[in-house]
Amino acid sequence: MAIWPHPKVLEVGDNVLWLAPTLKLVKNEAVVRDHGTAWYHGLNPRVRFETACTMKPSQPPEDFILRAFDRMKLKMFKHNFVPDKFHPRRAQFEPSPTLSAPRIEEIILVEESDVPTSISQEAYAIEINKDGKTVINVVSPLAALRAFDTLCQVFYAHSNSPDNVYTSCAPLVVKDAPVYEHRGLNLDISRNWIPPQDVLRTIEAMELNKMNRLHLHASDSQSWPLEIPALPELAREGAYREDQVWTVKDLNEVQRQGLYHGVEVYVEIDMPGHTGSIIHAHPEFIAAYNERPWDKYAQEPPSGQLRLNSPEVYDFLQTLFDDLLPRLSVFSSRFHLGGDEVNLEAYALDPGVRSSSKDVLRPFLQRFFDHAVDLVKKWEMTPYMWQDMLLEWDLQFPPETIFQAWRPGALQAIVARGHRALFGACEDWYLDCGFGTFIDPSDSDESPIKWPYADWCAPYKNWRRILSYDPLSDIPEELHHLVIGGEVHLWGELTDSICLDFMLWPRAAAAAEVMWRGKGEVCEATTRRLAEMRERMVKLGVRPGMVQMEWGLRNQGGCVL
Repeated sequence: MAIWPHPKVLEVGDNVLWLAPTLKLVKNEAVVRDHGTAWYHGLNPRVRFETACTMKPSQPPEDFILRAFDRMKLKMFKHNFVPDKFHPRRAQFEPSPTLSAPRIEEIILVEESDVPTSISQEAYAIEINKDGKTVINVVSPLAALRAFDTLCQVFYAHSNSPDNVYTSCAPLVVKDAPVYEHRGLNLDISRNWIPPQDVLRTIEAMELNKMNRLHLHASDSQSWPLEIPALPELAREGAYREDQVWTVKDLNEVQRQGLYHGVEVYVEIDMPGHTGSIIHAHPEFIAAYNERPWDKYAQEPPSGQLRLNSPEVYDFLQTLFDDLLPRLSVFSSRFHLGGDEVNLEAYALDPGVRSSSKDVLRPFLQRFFDHAVDLVKKWEMTPYMWQDMLLEWDLQFPPETIFQAWRPGALQAIVARGHRALFGACEDWYLDCGFGTFIDPSDSDESPIKWPYADWCAPYKNWRRILSYDPLSDIPEELHHLVIGGEVHLWGELTDSICLDFMLWPRAAAAAEVMWRGKGEVCEATTRRLAEMRERMVKLGVRPGMVQMEWGLRNQGGCVL
C-alpha cells in the first residue's frame, strides 16, 4: 500500500478485507466525547492558514460529498489497477479470490462541528478495524473529499475479477491535514492551444494528488484565447484560430468541475506586459508591438505592452474586468494581475510616456495598478501578482495583496515586507525548463543562440529535485505564517495538448507532496509510492512520464546505490 501525498499519521496491519461492490455511505452526527483526545489532536498546521481567501461558494454544493463518494467508487472498481509490477515475476501477492475475509459494506462519515479554528478545513481521519468497520472523521465536506482520495489508494484490483477489490493492510489508521493551504498548479493556456477538456483531465489528476488551486495564465502576447462578451473582438482577432477559443461556457464548466473536485480555478490576465495580442483587436492600446530586435523590447517575441498613460486603456480594463470578474467570482475569490517582466525600452515608444527611465515610469505604473487593484476589490476578490512590481519597482499595494515568488531569493524578500507569498521558484519548480530553447539562431555569427541550445532556465527539473525543494529553508521562523503555499509552473512555449500530461506528471505530483506535507524525502520508498500514484493516474486516462523502470519496481533494492 502506498499513499500519495504521504499522510501525517499512518498505521497499518496485515489483514485482508474485501470491498463490497454495493458499498454505501452512511452519514453520522459527531459523537460527544466524555474523555480522551479528539481525533484531530496533533494535526495543527505548521504554517498558519489563509483567513482572507476562502473558497467560493463558501458552502460546497449539496451533492458535493455524494459525487465525491461516487468518484471514489469508480476509482476503486473501474479505474483501479493490479499492482503486479511492484512484485517479483510470478509472485503470488494477491489473496485467494475464495478467501473468507470480512467485507466492507459501508463507510461511516462523521462530520465534526466543534473544531478549533487552527485545524485545517481539509483535516480528516480514517479508521478501518480488522472486521471491516470503516469510519471517516472530517471537519468539512472538503475534508471528506481528501479522505476519499486517500481511501481509494488503500485498495487494489484483483487479477481474478474487477469486483474483487481488496486491501491487505487492516487494521488501518490514517490522520492527515495539509501543511499549506494553497497548493497549486500554474498552467499557461495562451502560448499554445490547451483545450478545456485537457484542463478537466488535469483537474482530476490534481484532485487525486490533493492539489487545490489551478491558476490559468489565460492570455499573453502570443494569443488571447478567452471569450469576453463585452469585448468579443479580443478573442475573435487575438486567438490563433476561431476554434481555439475558451468560451464563457467552457470557463464556467472548468471552474464548476474544479469546485466539485476540490480545485479552485482562478484566472490571470497578465498586465501591463505580456499583452501584445490585444493589438489585433485594439492597436491603440499597445506600445512597441513586435519590434525588432525583439530582445530589446521583451523577454520573448512578440513584444507589446499596454500603454501606461492612456485613459482609453483604463476604460478598457474596466470593461474587461466588469465582464470577467463577476463570472469568475462565483467560483473563486482570487484574481491574478500578472505584473511581471515589464520592459523599459517598450515605453520609450509609448506616445503617452516616451521614456525608458524607471523614475519616470514608476508613478505611471503605481497609478495603473492602483486602478487595477481597485477593480479587483470591487468584486470582493483578492489580488494576486508576480513579485516584480513589489521587489523591482517598489510599488505600494494593499496588505491583502498576495505575491508570487518566481526568482531566487524573492520569497524571503516578499515576506520581509509583510506580504503573504506563494513559493515556486524557477530554479526548482518550472516544469518547462531543460527542453532546449525555442529561439532559432540568426545568420549572424554574433547570434547568442549557440550549441547546446539550452533554454534560459536549464537544467530539467526531475521529480526528485522537485520533491527536495524546501520552501522555508531561508525564511525566518517568525515569518513562516506569511508563506501560505506554492505553485508548480508549466509555461507553454513548448507545451500543447499532445504533450501536456507528460510535461506535468509525475513531476507535479512531487510538488503536490511538498505542498501537502513539506519537503519530501528522496528514497526508494518514495519512488515506489510515486510509481503507484502514476499507475492510478494512468487508469484515470492521464499519460504521465515515468517514475522508475519496471525492473526496479519488481526488484526492491535493486536500483539503490
